[in-house]
Amino acid sequence: MKTDLKGTGVAMVTPFNKDKSIDYKGLENLIEYLIDGDVEFLVSMGTTGESAVLSTEEKLNVVDFSRKIINGRLPFVVGIGGNNTTAVVAQIKATDFTGVDAILSVSPAYNKPTQEGIYQHFKAISEACPIDIILYNVPGRTSSNMSASITLRLAKDFANIVAVKEASGDMEQIMHILRDKPNGFNVLSGDDALTLPMVLMGAEGVISVQAMAKPKEFSEMVRQGLKGDLEKARALHYPQLEIIDNLFVEGNPSGIKACLKIKGVCDDYVRLPLVGISSERFLKLENLLK
Repeated sequence: MKTDLKGTGVAMVTPFNKDKSIDYKGLENLIEYLIDGDVEFLVSMGTTGESAVLSTEEKLNVVDFSRKIINGRLPFVVGIGGNNTTAVVAQIKATDFTGVDAILSVSPAYNKPTQEGIYQHFKAISEACPIDIILYNVPGRTSSNMSASITLRLAKDFANIVAVKEASGDMEQIMHILRDKPNGFNVLSGDDALTLPMVLMGAEGVISVQAMAKPKEFSEMVRQGLKGDLEKARALHYPQLEIIDNLFVEGNPSGIKACLKIKGVCDDYVRLPLVGISSERFLKLENLLK
């Protein structure tokens, strides 16, 4: 494992200007704000980064700008995935991975492949990718769960598959992975509300949305959980639950972008088909953040 991705990783938003162009000043503000918030690594071009509505050129520009601002101060992960295996492999082969520590690759959506199809998809990605790979299982978005047995098979068969972001919400499945995973393979929470329970069961960290709202508190909660200090971790966990509850009910990243606007980091514009949150929800988040 080239970079041991543990603790709090943040799935960064892509800030937009009012005309929906990319707000690079806002992106710089976000990166500096998160580094100052003591998080452990940064993730670009995931779901929260609205990668689905960015052009290929915009994605390249955002990644290039981000790695220049990060400048090696934290590990940097880039989302590269999709439901066309051939296209994903071609994108990987065409990518300059200078300054990038790993890719986050989501299990194929829409096609609903079999478990063997999921395995063969990631096998092809592994064979093409020159850097480490974090698997991403999020059946709520893909309509296809990657089973514990396939996650473990991939972890054992390919040296550059080094972690999984588990967002199935299935704690029994997650426990099977934690129990049987090989040494050096990390399990990362993909669900903010379940992060502390997962860490206490043996997970190594999280790729979080909520950490953008409260980076110092959230990352410290994870660190205390990893140290086994339940009292301190729990004291940081429960006050954040109501924020988490309100972040996602009107869409992601609409909720977290509202939090970032409230905190003066960047504006809260999103691209269609997403829309901004209601004024009532905005006021609720504003009160919670205070």
